Amino acid sequence: MHPAIAYVDCSDLMHEMLRQEWPDHETRMKVHVGDMPASDLVDYCKDANWLWNGHTMMPAGFLSQLPHLKRILFLGSGPASYIDMQYCAKAGIAVDRITEYGDRAVAEHALALLFAASRQVAGMDRALRAGHWEPLEGLELGGRRLGLIGFGGIGRSLAGMARALGMELAIWNRSALPREWADCAAELDDLLAASDFVSLHLSLNPQTRGFLSAGRIARMRPGAILVNTARAGLVDTAALIHALGTGHLRHAALDVFDTEPLPPDDPLLSVPNLTLTTHAGFKTREATQRLMRAAIAMVQETEGR
Repeated sequence: MHPAIAYVDCSDLMHEMLRQEWPDHETRMKVHVGDMPASDLVDYCKDANWLWNGHTMMPAGFLSQLPHLKRILFLGSGPASYIDMQYCAKAGIAVDRITEYGDRAVAEHALALLFAASRQVAGMDRALRAGHWEPLEGLELGGRRLGLIGFGGIGRSLAGMARALGMELAIWNRSALPREWADCAAELDDLLAASDFVSLHLSLNPQTRGFLSAGRIARMRPGAILVNTARAGLVDTAALIHALGTGHLRHAALDVFDTEPLPPDDPLLSVPNLTLTTHAGFKTREATQRLMRAAIAMVQETEGR
């Protein structure tokens, strides 16, 4: 009998948590630790009813070769970035996702990027390692305005941290803000024009793809700093590079990219006033444990045990 669940891209930390939280998981699933070559995916998954997917691309051509597939559990909040959702809907394949497990972790990472960008941490580190000593001017966060675009769990968590630092807040969200944050509501153009820092916290879908367009980047306050820990597709990357090159934006800090891993010839790598991290905002031991517990609970609830 073949395992009903195939986990295609388990990290070392997730594997540790899986063994800790579900000791007898091997009776129900098979686990591939690390990234699997695309050429091996169909053979690995062909007998599975469920797939667990952390970050593997699953286009229609791949999914159409899996006759037994009924469900995909995406181990995160944004399956549309990796899975052909339209095909799944047509084929009757349920796609589940897990939210909220990493709200605190991603918010803390966004805050770390705010600090790093405002104090030019990465630039001084690179220069010092190359033998050049130059203390660079930075910005204090207290008293400056942080514009939050999107106000789900991550945005709310970051807002609390920013308020504790003495920052002013401007918030734009597609739905009404909770009552305790209503006085921070702002129109999008006003937020862009008046914020010293802008942090993105939208999900990526057809309506939000390219949300921070060239026109909206041009409307941002001169000298502002952009942080994106959400999805790369929210931003016009070419326009961002241009704005950084002209000095319209002081700095940007990105944890997400159109292609991951980032190719060695990607133009982002040559932009000096840009801080880059490797899509690691969610990656803490605490968040990983919450994620694994939620995934196991979803299996147990679905199977009624």
